Amino acid sequence: MSQTVPPVAARRAPPPVVPKSRRPWRSSTREALTAYGFVAPFMILFAALLVVPLCYAGYLSLFRSQLVGGDVFAGLGNYRRALDDPLFREGVLRMARFLVVQVPVMLAASLLFALALDSGRLRFPRLIRLGIFVPYAIPSVIAALMWGYLYGPDFGPFAQLARDVGLGTPGFLNPHWILASLANIVTWEFVGYNMIIMFAALQSVSPTLYEAAAVDGAGAFRVAWHIKIPAIRPALLLSVIFSVIGTFQLFNEPKLLSALAPQAINTSYTPNMYAYTLVFTNQEVNYSSAVSFLLGAVIVVVSYAVQLASQRKARRS
Repeated sequence: MSQTVPPVAARRAPPPVVPKSRRPWRSSTREALTAYGFVAPFMILFAALLVVPLCYAGYLSLFRSQLVGGDVFAGLGNYRRALDDPLFREGVLRMARFLVVQVPVMLAASLLFALALDSGRLRFPRLIRLGIFVPYAIPSVIAALMWGYLYGPDFGPFAQLARDVGLGTPGFLNPHWILASLANIVTWEFVGYNMIIMFAALQSVSPTLYEAAAVDGAGAFRVAWHIKIPAIRPALLLSVIFSVIGTFQLFNEPKLLSALAPQAINTSYTPNMYAYTLVFTNQEVNYSSAVSFLLGAVIVVVSYAVQLASQRKARRS
C-alpha cells in the first residue's frame, strides 16, 4: 500500500526566525547609568568629606612629629600613648557616666510623650507635638548659650529668683553639678527628636492588636507595656544607638559652657574636646588622630554591645 506524500507547497513552513531585540538590554543599561548618575554626587561628597579624611587621619595617627627629624613612623605608639593617657581615660569614663544617667532619662521621657500622643486622649496633639519637637530645631550652640544665661550665677533668672526668696545662689556651674547641668541641656534638646521616632513607630502598629487586647479586657497600661513598647523595639534600639554616638561625641555644649565655668570644665572634659585641644592648642595632629580613632572604636564597641543585648533580650522574650 503506497503512502501519498503531500506536495512541498502544502507543507507547513517553519516560523520565521525573529532576531532578538537588544532594546531590553539597552534599556536596563540606560536605567543603571541614570541611577548611578543620581547617586554619583552623594558618593563623591561622601568620599571627599568622610572617606578620604578618615584615611588621611588614620595615616597621620601612625606617625609622630619630632623637633629633630620631622615626622617619623611610630606604628601603634600613639595608640598606646592614648590608652595610657589619664586625661583621655577620664573623659571616656565621664561620658560613660553621662550615658548611664542621661540617656535612660531622656528616652523614658521621649517614650512617655510618644505614648501619650498615641493614646489620642490629649487635646491639641499637633500643638503639643510641635512644642516638644521645637527644642531639637534650635541649634546646639544657641541652646548652650541660652541655658548658660539661665544657669548664670550673677544675672541668670534662677539665681535672681533664689536670692529673692532668701536662698543661696544655685551652683549649676560648679564642678559637682556641671555634669547634671549638661545632661539637662542635652535632654531638653533631644527629647523631641526621639519622641518623633517612637511616635512614628507607634503609628505603624496594627490597630487589630489593640482591638484584641480590648476584647481580652486589657487596660491602657497593659496595652502600652505588653503591646506598644514591644512593637516599637527596633525604634527604641535605634534611639539608644543614636544616643550612644551623640554622648561620646559631645562637644558644643561643654565647649561653650567652659567659658562660664572654667573651673568645672577643662580642655579635656570630653574626648572630643581633648582631641580638639590637641590639634588647635598643642599642635599634636598625629596624637589627636589616634585619640579620635580610639574614640570611634569605643563608640563601635558600646553600640554593638547595646545591639547584642537587645537581640538576646528579644530572643528570650
